[in-house]
Parts: sequence; C-alpha cells; structure tokens
Amino acid sequence: MDFSAVSYALETIDKLTQEVTSLWGVDEQVEGLASELRWMQSLLKVADARKVDHEVIRTTVVEIRELAYDAEDVIETFSLKVASKRKGGFSNCIKRSACFLKEGCLLHQIKSEIEKITARIKVLTRQLKTYDVSKLGVDGEGPSCSTERREARRPYPHVMDDNIVGLGKDIKKLVPVLLDEQSECRVVSICGMGGLGKTTLAKKIYSQSQVVGHFKHLAWAYVSQNCQKRKVWEDILSDFNLLSTEADKEMKVEKLAEKLSSFLEENKCLVVLDDIWNTESWDSLKPAFLVRETRSKILLTSRNKEIVSHADSKGFLHELQYLNYKQSWVLFQKIAFPPTNSPRYKIDAKMKELGEDMVKHCAGLPLAISILGGLLATKYPSLTEWLKISANVKSYMKNDKGEVLRDVLALSYDDLPPYLRPCFLYLSHFPEDYEILADRLIQLWVAEGIVSSKQEEGDEGQIAEDVAEGYLLELAERCMIQVRKRDIATLKIRSFQMHDLMRDFCLSKAKQQKFLYIADHSNACPLSTIGRVRRVSAHKFIWIQCIKKSFIPLTVSNHFENHEYGSYHPLVLLLYVFGFCVIVTKWRGIWKYMFNNLNFLRVLDFERGGEGGFKLPNDIGKLIHLRFLRLRGLEFFLSSKLPSSLGNLRCLQTLDLRIESEWSDSIHVPNVLWRMQQLRHLYLPEECDRKTKLKLGTLRNLQTLVNFNTKNCYVKDLINMTNIRELEIRGPFNIEDFNTKELDKNPPIIQSKYLHSVSIISEEEIDPRHLAHLLLSCENISKLSLDVKIRRLPEYHYLSSNLAYIKLRRCELEEDPMPTLAELPKLRILKFHNNAFEGKEMFCSAQGFPKLESLSLLNFLEEWKVSEGAMPCLRRLEIENCRQLKKLPDGLRFIATLKELKIGKMPKTFKDKVEEGGEDF
Repeated sequence: MDFSAVSYALETIDKLTQEVTSLWGVDEQVEGLASELRWMQSLLKVADARKVDHEVIRTTVVEIRELAYDAEDVIETFSLKVASKRKGGFSNCIKRSACFLKEGCLLHQIKSEIEKITARIKVLTRQLKTYDVSKLGVDGEGPSCSTERREARRPYPHVMDDNIVGLGKDIKKLVPVLLDEQSECRVVSICGMGGLGKTTLAKKIYSQSQVVGHFKHLAWAYVSQNCQKRKVWEDILSDFNLLSTEADKEMKVEKLAEKLSSFLEENKCLVVLDDIWNTESWDSLKPAFLVRETRSKILLTSRNKEIVSHADSKGFLHELQYLNYKQSWVLFQKIAFPPTNSPRYKIDAKMKELGEDMVKHCAGLPLAISILGGLLATKYPSLTEWLKISANVKSYMKNDKGEVLRDVLALSYDDLPPYLRPCFLYLSHFPEDYEILADRLIQLWVAEGIVSSKQEEGDEGQIAEDVAEGYLLELAERCMIQVRKRDIATLKIRSFQMHDLMRDFCLSKAKQQKFLYIADHSNACPLSTIGRVRRVSAHKFIWIQCIKKSFIPLTVSNHFENHEYGSYHPLVLLLYVFGFCVIVTKWRGIWKYMFNNLNFLRVLDFERGGEGGFKLPNDIGKLIHLRFLRLRGLEFFLSSKLPSSLGNLRCLQTLDLRIESEWSDSIHVPNVLWRMQQLRHLYLPEECDRKTKLKLGTLRNLQTLVNFNTKNCYVKDLINMTNIRELEIRGPFNIEDFNTKELDKNPPIIQSKYLHSVSIISEEEIDPRHLAHLLLSCENISKLSLDVKIRRLPEYHYLSSNLAYIKLRRCELEEDPMPTLAELPKLRILKFHNNAFEGKEMFCSAQGFPKLESLSLLNFLEEWKVSEGAMPCLRRLEIENCRQLKKLPDGLRFIATLKELKIGKMPKTFKDKVEEGGEDF
C-alpha cells in the first residue's frame, strides 16, 4: 500500500511552513491539514499491516495520495512566492494599496485551497472508519510484512553471484554446435517458457573461454516483444566497434543492414539475439543476417520454438527443461540460506523441512525458485516468518505450471513492506530490457519523495540517498531485479534490469493502483480524458494530445542505446523525456508550451535528444517546483548560453548540464547556481567558456560535483561542501595563493568526511604539490582516478589508507610508483593505462600489495619484476598492448590465487612464451 506520498507531504509541509505560517496567517489551516494527514497515515498503516485488500481501501489510497500531492503543491507554491517577495523588495511594494489587495487575494486563495483539501481528507477518514480495517482483513493472514527495517544486513550470496544450477549439460551440448565450422547450421536456438533460464544459459555460453577464443568478435542484442530493428543492429555494430563516428550513427537503416551483413561475412562472429518473440521479428531483422558463406553464428533465445526453423532450415533447436527436484533444492539453498560454512547461521531442521516442501510448489521453474528464495532470505533466521510464508505458499500456489510464476510474483509483491512498494512500482516507467542506472533512479526516487531522509527509528543519520540505496539492495535481495553492473571498488549496484515477467507484473500493479498510465498507439488520447493519473509514460514513437487539444510530440528516438522512453505527467506535471528526436523548428513551441503550462513539473529528464538546434528558453525559470533537471547530451544551437532564469529553480536537487554546443566547444553558465541551495547533485558542462565564473560556496547539501575546475569555479568553495561524496575535476586545478615554501600552512581544501571518490581529468599538467595538498584533505576516499600529467606520484602519507581502487592514465610518471602504492593496506584494484608510467622498469617487492585482487597494465611497460610474496591475493591480471614487454615475471608463479590472465594485442613471441611456460603458467 503506497502511502509514501502522505509521508513526504507531511515532511515537506513541516519544512516549508516553519517560517511562513506565523507571518501569513495560515498556520491554523496548515496544522489542521497536517493533523488529518497524520491520522490518515496511521489508518493506512493499520490496513497495510493487516493486509487489507478491499476495493474501498484501494480507492481511498489512490485518492489520498493525490490529495497529499495537492497539499504539498499548495503549501510549496505559497512558500516560494513568499520567499521571492522577501528577496524582491516586498517591503517597498507593500506600501502600495494594489499590492495589499494582491497579497490579500493570495492569502484567501491559499486558505480556501487548504480547507478544501482538509475537508476531503476528513470525508475519506470517516469512510475508512466506517469500514473497520480490523474486520476487513484477518490478522495474521496473508504474507507477513514487517514495517520495521532491518538495522543490520548480512551479505546475500544470491545478490553477488550467478547461481547456475542444472545448466552444465546444456552448456556442454550447445558449445560444440557453435564451434563446429564444418556444420551448415548457422542459427542455434534456446527455447522454453518464461522463467526457465534461457538468457542465463545464453550468458554463460557467451562468456565461455572456448567461445571467446573461437570467435573473433562477439555481440549481444536484446530484441524483446517490440522489436526495433535499427536499435538491434546498432547494438550489434556497437559491440563490434563499428559505430565510431556521428556519421555512422546517422546512417540509413538499409546501410546499417549492409554494413553488418558484410562484417559477418568477412569475420568469424557470434551474435546473440536475446528474447525474440515471433517469426515476424526475425523477418524484420534478417536483412542484416542474409550471409551465405560465413563462419559466423547466431544464438537465439525465444519462447517460440518455430523461429529456428524459420530462420535456418538447418538450424539447431535446444529446448530447455524444467529443473528436477534435486536441482531445484540446490538452487533454493543457494539463495534462501546463508553460506553453510558460517558458524553464525546454522540451518534449522524445521526450516529445512519447510523449504523442501515450498520448493515442490515451484514446479522446477528457476525464476519462481529464485524469487521465493529471495523472499525467504529476507526472513532468515526467523522460523516464525518462514512458517507464515509456508502457509501463504500453499494458499497462493496451486502447482499449475502455467500459473506458478504469476502466483509467486503476487506472493513476493504482497510481502513487500510499505516503503518498498512505490520503489518497485516506479520501475514500471522503464521499457522492457531497459538497463536502469542506479544513481539516476535513486536521484529520481528522492526527487519525487518516494524515499526521504525522515526515516523510521534506527535510521538516524542516514541521508535519503543512503536509504534509497538500501531499498535497491533489498529489491535485489528479493530477486525482484537483476543486477547488471557493480562498482568495481565498493560492489554497490551500478545498473540493473527487470526480468520481462517481473516487469509485466509490475506494470499491471502500477496500472491497477493508478500509479501511472502507459500510452501507446492503441490508447493515445487527450490527457484530459485519462483522469487523475500521476504519471503518463510513452515507450516508443507516439503523439500525446495535450490538455488544450494541441499536440506535444513525444517522438522517442530509437537511435540511442537505452533511451527509448519518454513520459508525461499531466496533473502534478512530472515529465520524463528520454531520447527525444524532434524536428528542430518544433522545439521552441514545445518548450514554450511546457514551461508556461506545466507549472507543477517536478522532473524533467532529457538525454541525447537528437541533432543541434536547441536553445533553452528563459521561460524555464517558471518551473519553480522542479526537483530534477537533466539536459545531458542536448546539442545547443548558435548561442551556447544558458538563461539566468535557471536561478529561480530553488527546489532543484539534481541539475545535469552536460550539454553540447553545435558551434562552440564551450557553454556559458550564468552565475546563478548559488541560489539553488537544495542542490544535492550538480553536473557542470565538460567545457565552460572563459566568461563563466561560478560561486558554489552556498551549496552545502551538495553530494556530487562533476566537471569542477578552478578556471570557472573557486577552489575555496569546496571547503563549504561538507557533505560532498563524489568530486570529479575536469580541466585546470590550481590553488590560489598557495604557499610553496611552507606546505603545511596551506588551509585544507576538503572538509567533508563523506568524500569517497576523487577523479581528475585534464589536458593541462597539474602541479604535484597542489595535487598532494588536495589528496591530503581526502583522508577517507576509497576511489582515486588520475587522467592527467603529474610526472610524480604524491608520497605515501598524502594518500588515504582507505584507497581500494586506483586508476592512473596519461600521468607520465618518471619514477616507479609501485613502492608507494604497495604500502596501501586496502588497495584491491590497480589500473595503469596509456602512458601512466614513462620509466622502463616496475618492481613489486615481497609483502607488497597485501590485498590487491586485480591489476591492469595497458599501453606501457618494458620490464616488470615480481618478488616472491608480492600480491598474495591477486586473482586477475590483464596485460594489453605492452609491446616492449618481453616476458611475464617469474615471480607470478608464486601467486596461487591467480585465476584469470588476459593477454591482448601483444607480439606473437610474447604469447608463445606464455603458452610454453609449462605448469607454472
């Protein structure tokens, strides 16, 4: 039950009215409204705890959510107007009688609006009291749902690892078929019902060392239900590194097919087409695969076994089977139980018995087993909770294989605690197979108030982003999302996807609860006829008619990876726009309409919106409620200047200005960002013009600052950013009035104890003393990336002992950096790329790098020596394009932990020596 809107409205009302209510005479109305919202919130919590599922409750939740949003909008509008008048000379204006009249009307209007909302909430409250929630649901029935958040979280093995069970025989059968060059079979198909593990099997085959070594090029493309041939072909060509220029990306679709077809004919390639639904989809894609004489192969995954014979009369069909009971139990144990070698968690005999019984209901479907196991993992080691889930499994799941997945999906959703429901439903915005970036999603959750910093007891001190990160991990623990990428240093989730069946379920729940409206060609209609829907989303080319019966073209481009969706919110006016591709002359009218009519817009998200021609109108300053503004990738036309009205957007939490200019390399940003004191994440343009000089010292809430430099900003402003977590410097970095004689007397640059990541990218050489002083202030950072000429690495005592990840590129170090880096006690990942080191010899001494797990050496190095006892934990070693390196160091033979050795773009003589190295290698 989503009552997050009520909680967020209460928090916002409390925050916004602390100053203005007593001055403007609406304190009684606001307090009455807040009181009613708190009472409604308590009723909804009772209903949710008792798992009440009644039409009256569902309808009430939808309506109270909208009233909460309305209340927040009214209070916030009033607060912002009061603040603007204070700063705009209101004391002089008040002397005029016209102004008295205007302010009196405003006050009367606000009171009236608040009273209307309060009255409606009272009606709903009485309605809920009439339907006694304790009688609408039976206490203890339905899935258990604790509203308390776990204070401590153990590592869940299923979140970290691919749990492959029962696929060994399938891999052994399919790999030889793909490697057989004598066979006339060109298309291999993995078929089976949804949730059997087709994609998982394809991924394992795709990463097999035999397959990687056999094929010269490999590519993966998601096809999905709505096949878009251009995007599929572009994804494949991108994996082949054949879309390197803008001209390539603008190529006509027929030319794309020809280019791909020619490449497949001339090279030995493997192409995976994942989740192809029908023969029509293949027919649309096959112009790129009409290759007669080729050693390339295509691997398909599909629910339709007719596709392989349609695509290739000599194709190979492999039907994936259900897991047997033994395999099902092995998979379940991996997910539901902690590692068995941990003395802290001992599997209870009764829990084992319950687990064995519940697995039988999953009918051998890996997805059903994973989701059920993920649900139970969150309850472990509570036998009481397992007993509740066991009772619900029997009531939900009827052993019908066709219904098992639907039943377990419903069970997992109903078990979600209240704070996770809106987070899960929010994922319905994104199209099928969309790779969702965790950072962006978290910023959107916070911007919309779905997650806030005002938390339950036990969460004090956590900011909203930390809480949201925990929520995302919980969804992963429950196997409701599939992690795609992790941060190499912290292992935090960087991106993820949803299984298409989970997404379908999510979408159906979102529609049922009127969380959003999906518009397509079949149901596009005037927004005024949709009703009170908070969000409208369009996932492909469509025109959505506006409230005033004019048209806003939500023409969503399929030219750009992962940005195939846009959405429009008519009531609270939330707008997402991913991948706009609209005729340039239309943009002025579109933006003029949006900025003048969508007054309560909260989120505006553009990315890679097509070709040049944009000019951000001054009217954007009217969107005073904006929390999230992202203009990344838009190409501005002629005037590369942003309007000063951006300073009106004082509610902004995320501002992404990584825009481009068609006629200039730089963008002018007016000095107005200092007014946005709620900013939490700021992304400046990669190149600002020389006139840009920004004061950022007021941004004390800032957590992310990207593309900072001392040419356009003041280094002293960093001192005030006491909450900064991620700092990326792009361009020159020089400290003003730096005392070069007495270095210890220079004031600190950073005073944030939360800073964990520092990155410097610059074409200009940085003074190593300035770099050392900066790093001295960064005592807690775990990630450091230097892509800049420094010649000399700072001494050990300047580097944080918490560093786990270091990447050095173009540093042109003249002295061997290994003696300094070897002392870092927590360093796990070390990368040397492109002229990181200009010397001839590197030496890793004994006992050096005690925790190092991964080492990459690219494009440098003549001689490398390793002593016995160095790098005792090394698991992965990559050497690429180090053409002067004659051989691997003998000391590697003493590293028993080494699991992966990757050699690329090295002379044949070097490879031959590695292959002839005998048992040690």
